[in-house]
Amino acid sequence: MSNYNRQKIVDSVPQKGFFGHPKGLFTLFFTEFWERFSYYGMRAILVYYMYYEVSKGGLGLDENLALSIMSIYGSLVYMSGIIGGWLADRIFGTSKAVFYGGILIMLGHIVLAIPGSVAMFFVSMVLIVLGTGMLKPNVSTVVGEMYSETDERRDAGFTIFYMGINAGAFLSPLIVGSVMDYSFHLGFGIAAVGMFLGLVMFVLTKKKNLGLAGTTIPNPLSKAEKKKTFTFIGLGVVVLAVLCAVLIPMGVLTFASFINIVTFLGILIPTIYFVVMYRSPKTTTVERSRIIAYIPLFIAAVMFWSIQEQGSTILASYADKRTQLDWMGIHISPAWFQSLNPLFIIVFAPVFAGLWMKLGKRQPTVPQKFSLSLLFAGLSFLVILIPAYLGGTDSLVSPMWLVLSYLIVVFGELCMSPVGLSATTKLAPAAFSAQTMSLWFLASAAAQALNAQVVKFYSPENEMAYFGSIGGAAIVLSIILFALAPKIQGLMKGIR
Repeated sequence: MSNYNRQKIVDSVPQKGFFGHPKGLFTLFFTEFWERFSYYGMRAILVYYMYYEVSKGGLGLDENLALSIMSIYGSLVYMSGIIGGWLADRIFGTSKAVFYGGILIMLGHIVLAIPGSVAMFFVSMVLIVLGTGMLKPNVSTVVGEMYSETDERRDAGFTIFYMGINAGAFLSPLIVGSVMDYSFHLGFGIAAVGMFLGLVMFVLTKKKNLGLAGTTIPNPLSKAEKKKTFTFIGLGVVVLAVLCAVLIPMGVLTFASFINIVTFLGILIPTIYFVVMYRSPKTTTVERSRIIAYIPLFIAAVMFWSIQEQGSTILASYADKRTQLDWMGIHISPAWFQSLNPLFIIVFAPVFAGLWMKLGKRQPTVPQKFSLSLLFAGLSFLVILIPAYLGGTDSLVSPMWLVLSYLIVVFGELCMSPVGLSATTKLAPAAFSAQTMSLWFLASAAAQALNAQVVKFYSPENEMAYFGSIGGAAIVLSIILFALAPKIQGLMKGIR
């Protein structure tokens, strides 16, 4: 997109309205607030819905299988962002991608809200994965289009937008978790209503507040390309449907084999990205050095997100089965613990931002911050060992141990997530800037694809070995990364 077109989009957006920011930030703030309310509300109770007995309103799946499916679901959500970004860039623009994505998410939650079979459950998962992949990356792009590249409000605008994400993620598990014991389907229905409200907010205010933001197609397909692309997609869907129709009854395509396929893709796709970028003639010598520096950071990110994302799988099960839920006269829903992560981010993000500002040039380098994030992640798992060591694996533990674990891993997230986003934009080869950002999100996809295999080994009986080995591995990797930090910093060629 030329600088002229960028400025034309900026000029079309009313620039004063929402806390001194473009009016469109109001539209996108509440659209994303309700989308995250919808997503995290559904996610807070999904694993329980899968493994609770049918008599309790669940699907009655094996618990380890449910934990693996939950991890695969998270991995596919991040992978689908590549599809959503491509559709927005080549076919219908980011604004329409946000709208269509929201509709798919809402339909997915409506399907979940209707009592049905395991087959209907997977239909809902397909709808939500595709919808989130279309909405999630593109709504952030629209935020960026409202500001000129030199606008000093830009970072503050994204910070306000980020608060909307976490506010929705904080409230929804509290509300949806409160009705979980009464009806899972009512909880999913509340999530559907949340997405509906987000869509209504978007449709009613986008014309007045967003101007041309999100309407431009950066690299549209030609008529010939469209015909070829749609033919290819159509054939792909038909072939996939035929394969499923044949392989599922034969017992070849099972839950286990599908989980293995996604795990393989979670590792293969980012590997291909690295190879293509490194070998491209468009990549300079300096950029190749930075790609080499990025690889250990990517591996560290996979390890970190592998632990952090177990908050909605292993720690969710731990909250349900190993935690004292009647505490100080309050009955705690196990889903409420899912609100801790966004709550702690809202509270401590300004503290960490202020700390880095105060340290200035004395602050840790990017590799050192990544090593700190791994240290915190490892400690968050080792903390869970203490109540098991003191009281055994048969007694219920105080919920404060879980609170402490979530708090410690958030410290790691604040050393990893914003720093990783910033480092990715700086280290990306010029010819692959957008794709390198996709690669950063694929670290989460790879982590959860890996988790789909790892969570199979968890049980209350071996929890000390489980938490101890994973937490210990993260700390060892943290020490190795810290030792290699000067070498990695040198390969970054002036980027700090």
